[in-house]
Amino acid sequence: MKTVEKIRNICIIAHVDHGKTTLVDFLLKQAGTFAEHQRQDERMMDSMDLERERGITIMAKNTAVYVGDTKINIVDTPGHADFGGEVERIMGMVDGALLLVDAAEGPLPQTRFVLKKALAQGLKVILVVNKVDRPDARTDDVVNFAFDLFMDLGADNDQADFPIVYACARQGWCTLNFSDIPALLDGSKKATLKPLFDTIIEHVPGPQVDEAAEFQMLISNLAYSDYVGRLSIGRVTSGSVKKNQKVIRRGVDAAGNSKNENFTVTQLYTYAGMKQVEVAELMAGDIGIIAGSENTDIGDTIVGSENGKALTRIVVEKPTLGMVFSVNTSPLSGKEGEAIQSRKLRDRLIREVRNNVALRFEEAATSDQFRLLGRGELQFAILIEQMRRENFEFMIGKPTVLYQVGENGERLEPMERAVLDMPATAVGDVTGMFQARKGMLTKYEGGGETGSGRVRLEFDIPTRGLLGMRSRYLTATRGEGLFSTILLGYGPHKGDLPHRNNGALVSDRSGVTIQYGLMGLEERGQLFLGPQVDVYEGMIIGENNKDQDMNVNPCREKKLTNIRSAGAEFLVTLAGTRDMSLEQCIDWIDEDEWIEVTPKSIRLRKKALAQNARSVKREDRIK
Repeated sequence: MKTVEKIRNICIIAHVDHGKTTLVDFLLKQAGTFAEHQRQDERMMDSMDLERERGITIMAKNTAVYVGDTKINIVDTPGHADFGGEVERIMGMVDGALLLVDAAEGPLPQTRFVLKKALAQGLKVILVVNKVDRPDARTDDVVNFAFDLFMDLGADNDQADFPIVYACARQGWCTLNFSDIPALLDGSKKATLKPLFDTIIEHVPGPQVDEAAEFQMLISNLAYSDYVGRLSIGRVTSGSVKKNQKVIRRGVDAAGNSKNENFTVTQLYTYAGMKQVEVAELMAGDIGIIAGSENTDIGDTIVGSENGKALTRIVVEKPTLGMVFSVNTSPLSGKEGEAIQSRKLRDRLIREVRNNVALRFEEAATSDQFRLLGRGELQFAILIEQMRRENFEFMIGKPTVLYQVGENGERLEPMERAVLDMPATAVGDVTGMFQARKGMLTKYEGGGETGSGRVRLEFDIPTRGLLGMRSRYLTATRGEGLFSTILLGYGPHKGDLPHRNNGALVSDRSGVTIQYGLMGLEERGQLFLGPQVDVYEGMIIGENNKDQDMNVNPCREKKLTNIRSAGAEFLVTLAGTRDMSLEQCIDWIDEDEWIEVTPKSIRLRKKALAQNARSVKREDRIK
């Protein structure tokens, strides 16, 4: 085996919003990736529209910088727990990791998750304490918390002796000396990210390769080009490959059986900054891109000859939630988008599963419904929003938890740890909410002793209890609370949990909503729709004040007569409606309801549209 001295492969891992993508921006700028005249956007690695809109990283992405004659391949990863599969699948591409930790918040659930994966992979970890410019920064304490976390996760002596870099990513500087931070903050001293580059080159080992062996490359990511088709991204573990060389893809079919494909390499690329640069040959140790096969999936191995063996496929943690996707059977189907058939819906979901190893696909009970298994509500919401933007119309059901059976036949359900950072004034309300969902308080920090007016609570709670909790938590904390979770494993079933105590206001006919008709329904509950909206029988227009459903007429018009009386004609308006986002709809619906998703609208409806085909009593409709 030989060490490639001029290449370093690293990933950047952290909890959500700890500054990964901002740090990559400045690494690219200070490495001389851009010419002076080139426009440089913020969060350059967030290429998807949804990433920029939501301010989070969703997909793992590659880039590279040159420091002297050393190439540093960098992989930016998501920080949200729902996209943990993106982190798991790229660990085999790298030899080291930058672990970013917020100087005020310290290690959070996703920090533990990603660090555990990095240590298990044997990666060399560099701790980067970011946001040291925060007024509430507690840098010393955060370093101690990080060391405790390393020990708790079973780091060996070499991994526990990690280098520490103190950084302010948004200002583009870092230092190895804690005592330099005050001078850097007040501007009396200047710095760049050079200490971080030097630390990466010094502490992260170059890739170990066998240049004389057969070519092998494990596919860890996929992309697409309008010119050359599907692009397979991965690290060359041994040998080399040239353009126009004949290679073999070793993959699996839908049933899990091995399947091979011979193809010719049409193009080879490697990364240089934000660009993909065409090359004639990919060498061992480098991260590159191969074009030539339209059938590659994540986890496949590309080898150079018949003697080449497949590498161990990428394995990620199993899903905990399931959601049913269905063909749109609404009376308004096809009016705002493409009313896709079951075949096209199935193909779209399978394509998503091939590109996202954290998702699984299952056939449902009927031919026009399919079931996806994933990590969390946000992961499903992102996929749904992407499909909306592709002009698809479809329906989705309520997320359901995936249970397991224990050794003694007992029912087990997924358990999660929720870490909540909030104003001290909201503790009572939040604690009551989580305890009602079978949450157990395991840790309480902050309060009077910190002087910050904020506290941090940790609850161990069933995944079922977290469904719909995020929006309620933000309401209880007036938008000032931070909410993060991590899967702990499976535990004993906790019994029934309360979900939605209120019934629905359901339209009893098709038509257009009239303000006069809606005004008569305001005292019955909270409306979701305003006037001049198309509705149909079985469509949900609001939430009932009582626990039963109520069939109502939102299209009722005022009868006109020749009789007038004093005061009869006066201006009246609706008190207001509740605008339901996609995530709020997912939280709100029950088992007997669908969410109808179109490019322009999100509607709620009953699975059985006709009044005489469904009961209004909760005990009859929720079984």
